[in-house]
Amino acid sequence: MKFRPCIDIHNGRVKQIVGSSLKDEGDRATENFVSEREADFFADFFREQGLDGGHVILLNKKDSPHYEETYEQALKALRAYPGGFGVGGGITTETAEAFLRAGASHVIVTSFLFDETGRLLRDRLKELVSAVGAEHIIIDLSCKKRHHNYYVMMNRWQDYTREQLNLELLMELSQSCSEFLVHGTGVEGKNSGIDEELVEILSEFTQRPVTYAGGVSDYDDILKVKELGKGHVDLTIGSALDLYGGPLNFETGLSYFRDV
Repeated sequence: MKFRPCIDIHNGRVKQIVGSSLKDEGDRATENFVSEREADFFADFFREQGLDGGHVILLNKKDSPHYEETYEQALKALRAYPGGFGVGGGITTETAEAFLRAGASHVIVTSFLFDETGRLLRDRLKELVSAVGAEHIIIDLSCKKRHHNYYVMMNRWQDYTREQLNLELLMELSQSCSEFLVHGTGVEGKNSGIDEELVEILSEFTQRPVTYAGGVSDYDDILKVKELGKGHVDLTIGSALDLYGGPLNFETGLSYFRDV
């Protein structure tokens, strides 16, 4: 199990938010932490710690009046740590190559792969693979439980797709990407504990790296992900870390990863 850094950017600021509270209208979100420092500070910090495989996420819609400042912060992070982060948020075939040239190791995609009804557009995924290569693609299957099943969420986790998160979907999409990122959107940013059932589902898939994010509230949650994920589900921690205003000491948290 590997620790994966994260830098989330909203309205031009590095933030930790309650994911399910994000609204495009008015660019609103419930905030757990808003940094006075810019994104390159955090990228430099993770680079100095020797931590790679992280994620920079732009949380504003492209037509938001705040998108440009959010975009500039993302570029600062990528330039500060070339190859250290994948970048997600509004990625399309047209923008993917530019982010890779700016220093992203991967592009992270969800909404681009679905139409407005939530139907998976497999041809669009093929186009993206042709443009940048599967080795540069992370598919984000962040999901929420509904009617006893987990459904992939799109549009910054505001809308359900038709796709259930299950082993069959992971196996199919693994042919077109190098790894997966999965937030438990029902618990993300709430510091209320991980989504154990979701981690168990992810543990059954071993063909590509998978990173889980959402709900870590204490050091025991790190150990739960290790146990339930069978040692091969990686973990992102945001709001819970003191780096982002939370209760968990960063160095102590990292020691749990080294111990496992």
